[in-house]
Amino acid sequence: MSFPESNEQPPHDNTENELAAQKEQILKQILSSEARMRLNNIKMVKPELSNLVEQYLIGMATQGKIPGQLSDDQLKQILLSLQQPKRDFKINRV
Repeated sequence: MSFPESNEQPPHDNTENELAAQKEQILKQILSSEARMRLNNIKMVKPELSNLVEQYLIGMATQGKIPGQLSDDQLKQILLSLQQPKRDFKINRV
């Protein structure tokens, strides 16, 4: 028994590809090349943080709150503000 092979992708995949392409286009417009490289590096290490930052940036851009391209330093500030603070534990031994 063999299954018929289909070279067509389901329509679900096409819309995902289009959305990803639109997201990349917006990020290219609002981020400098250094900032895009930093965001791509973060995506490899912490994909959830990268997605959060991308959604934040795209939302700000669609509202018109980002006048030009963001530099690497500005992206660093955004990353610091979005990251949850680490908890410090102090253990006292008796």
